[in-house]
Amino acid sequence: MGPFRSQSAISSSPAPQSGNRPWGSALHSAGHLRPHRDRCGTSIAWTKPGILSTREAEPIRLVIQSMNAVQEPPVWEPVRTGQLKDQLSGAPAGWPGRLFPAVSFHVVLTLIVVTVVFALSRRGISDPDIWWHLHNADYLVQHHSLPRADLYSFTVPGHPWINHEWLAELPYYFAWRALGLGGINAVMFAVLTLIFLGVLYLCYRESGHYKASIVAGCFAVFLGSVSFGPRTILFGYAYLVLLLIVLQRFRQKGHAPLWLIPPLFCLWVNTHGSWLIGIVIFSTVIGAGLFKGEWGLIAADPWTPSQRNQLLMSWSASLGALFVNPFGVRLVFYPFDLAFRQKLNIEHVAEWVSVNFHDTRGKLVIILLILLLVSTLLRARRWTLAELGVVLFALYSGLTYIRFLFLLGIVIAPVLAKTFEFVPRYRREMDTPVINAIVIISMIAGVAHYWPREAQLQALVADQYPVQAVSYLQAHPPSGPVLNFYLWGGYLNWRDPSLKIFLDSRVDIFEYSGVLQDYLDVLALKNPEPLLDKYKIRYVLFPPGEPLTYVLQHDPKWKVLYSDKIGVLLERMSDGPASTAANFNRTSPSTERWSPALATAR
Repeated sequence: MGPFRSQSAISSSPAPQSGNRPWGSALHSAGHLRPHRDRCGTSIAWTKPGILSTREAEPIRLVIQSMNAVQEPPVWEPVRTGQLKDQLSGAPAGWPGRLFPAVSFHVVLTLIVVTVVFALSRRGISDPDIWWHLHNADYLVQHHSLPRADLYSFTVPGHPWINHEWLAELPYYFAWRALGLGGINAVMFAVLTLIFLGVLYLCYRESGHYKASIVAGCFAVFLGSVSFGPRTILFGYAYLVLLLIVLQRFRQKGHAPLWLIPPLFCLWVNTHGSWLIGIVIFSTVIGAGLFKGEWGLIAADPWTPSQRNQLLMSWSASLGALFVNPFGVRLVFYPFDLAFRQKLNIEHVAEWVSVNFHDTRGKLVIILLILLLVSTLLRARRWTLAELGVVLFALYSGLTYIRFLFLLGIVIAPVLAKTFEFVPRYRREMDTPVINAIVIISMIAGVAHYWPREAQLQALVADQYPVQAVSYLQAHPPSGPVLNFYLWGGYLNWRDPSLKIFLDSRVDIFEYSGVLQDYLDVLALKNPEPLLDKYKIRYVLFPPGEPLTYVLQHDPKWKVLYSDKIGVLLERMSDGPASTAANFNRTSPSTERWSPALATAR
């Protein structure tokens, strides 16, 4: 066998056309040839196994090298892996290269998201639910059992009650015991930060564009700010982000730790009723993978049998995990009770109203809808069936109830990250580590400087709750039932456990027993006399701007015991019927268009 036979063997499989690509590398990538080396390690030729010997291939090697005009590096001068990595990445070599990730522009961008979260959350400590959450957790720690009936009111004492958020109360409680209100604020900020860092990760894994992910993440922060505060639902959203990360990894790589999902739902059901959102999204992702087809810009790719079985096993185990809770099936069905039985809760609690497109948050939603519409018109981006289903669910939820704008922000952020492709991409060779370090230190110092101190947090509480009025009541214990303002109920009983309240923001038990409807009628001044007599109300503690406060201040049967800019405490002077309604019709401003709303959240 001579060289010509070998040459014909090589040329019998035509080399792929690759422009200016070297012939040898083209043949090698095509899978036709492999290199042979002599004993010194020198590359000889590209040959098929068993066809060319070393000496036979020598002429071919010379021809290929001359055409490529490439001189092979000696094998005794290898390039170190670390140096090559530094050269390719653009980072400096040595210890500056190891320090570079800590001061890169990526860190600056990430801290921008964290700073926005901090700026929007630093005044959200005084959520009305936090006080009875602390009370419940204190009872659990003291008695080693969960409260299963009402302990705080005189209107429904002993009424059966499910504390469906008991697990989420403990972090706030222990933080309060350790650091006071500052501890509660720290837990809130930590959970919010983890949520939006998780959203940022979802965006980057979906788009591969870090700057666009930052913009989308900040947009999600603004949407989610509706629920900022020491809220138990924050833990539910943290679980949701973790669920989405696992499902995203499974979709992109074909494998993921699905075994995490059942324990996740076990924690979730004991933390907050938002677990139902997770089940709906999980079911949507699984269900979309049962179809195959294309409908315009929508495509559905089915799961493989193995993937489908893994997902269904995880889904079934997650359903079973929901029943691992101290209240059994009642806790599992609580979200359905809220949706179909607690009508007054849905109608009157402020967070259950629809989006108001006239305020700032509503305008952000309009911008979001415009972005989605324009991106669809300008570039034909394909949607997966699962992605479309989850986005539509989040859009419906967020537009119908503003409390779910947080959900919409989490779900829509990865979609927006792909929409913001026009944002210039990060270029490492243009990075400036020194300037980055200065900016990073400045942002961290700014957060530390503006971090709310205990005195500031106490002042925030005093601006929203009757702190001085409670001190007055403690010094002058009331001798009869007190009708309290709805938002103050949890705070009153937390400050003074001996003071039994009319109601608080645990809406469910007060709606079941009719107390909530009576309270709404009193707020609207619908026959307030019989209702005040029904509960034998002797004292009223309300804000000064409420119509009921105005009426009682002008009723000779009531007198003001204490008053400040936050609250007014009135005492009924006679046990006989009051002339409240008549006095209202005679002296009060018209409330024909006024209807009560309970500005709280669960």
